[in-house]
Amino acid sequence: MNSYLRQIIEYSAEVSEALKDGNKPIVALESTIISHGMPYPENYKCATDLENIVRSNGAVPATIAIINGKIKIGLSNDDLLYFAQDKHIAKVSTRDIAFIIAKKANGATTVAATSLLASLAGIKIFVTGGIGGVHRGYEETMDVSNDLVELGRIPICVISAGAKSILDIPRTLEYLETEGVLVMGYKTDDFPAFFQRKSGLKCHFAEDEKFIGEVLKTHFDVLNLQRGVLVGNPLKPEDEIEGEEIENMTVQALNEAKTQNISGRDVTPFILKRVAELTSKTSLAVNIKLVYNNADVGSKIAVAYHQAKQGLSSN
Repeated sequence: MNSYLRQIIEYSAEVSEALKDGNKPIVALESTIISHGMPYPENYKCATDLENIVRSNGAVPATIAIINGKIKIGLSNDDLLYFAQDKHIAKVSTRDIAFIIAKKANGATTVAATSLLASLAGIKIFVTGGIGGVHRGYEETMDVSNDLVELGRIPICVISAGAKSILDIPRTLEYLETEGVLVMGYKTDDFPAFFQRKSGLKCHFAEDEKFIGEVLKTHFDVLNLQRGVLVGNPLKPEDEIEGEEIENMTVQALNEAKTQNISGRDVTPFILKRVAELTSKTSLAVNIKLVYNNADVGSKIAVAYHQAKQGLSSN
């Protein structure tokens, strides 16, 4: 880490201690889910609950954001509340990081930006809800989420409930294959589709956290591969939304976005909000449950990976 980066990156006491001692695994969490993914107060409760789930499994949470031009690795409770309530916080992808830092502004980090900043801090495990991907109608819009690009060049493991159902999932998986990203399913070989447990598309089967920990040790620490790993973690069976119902609502929301000339980074928040409205907020409740499930599984993976690395260093 260069001297200037050390000046603009700040760690919470909890994360700093974990990094210094190396005796606890760390799990990165994004801040966009707080500022742009859910309304208040659900977003604040979700943010604090996620951190507590991570702690309950023996890991340290590191919610990542930019505050007054400083990269924050780990947020205070006051920070979480501020990001949950303020409606003017910028949504920051990797392309925006330098701009927001130079402006000494505040920014909530996306999957892509969180992946990059977590990696700069030496964190290898990142939990989110769902990743971005290749958008429907790609042949017209050329719209591909930066999440996929960064997964192809950042050495981090992302645990998610697969790709959002509003996306073109077959093309998303093709893109990840082209980028050399390892895609595993947690206790499944059918890549999850966010609100549905199965997309009908195959991925590598990972039987448990211990096995994933061994894979990550080999990927990151033995082979030193400079690209990401994606773990698809299906939501629980009782939380699944019927596929045809969510598909019809997604198509309706996509058509409304097109009619209203909504494009680029504004599409996904609009679609998720509109689908939540059409389902009487059922999708919001499911979204929260699947993120909790990802935090539970992801923090267990972090512990398993930490233990696997300790075995490597003792040989």
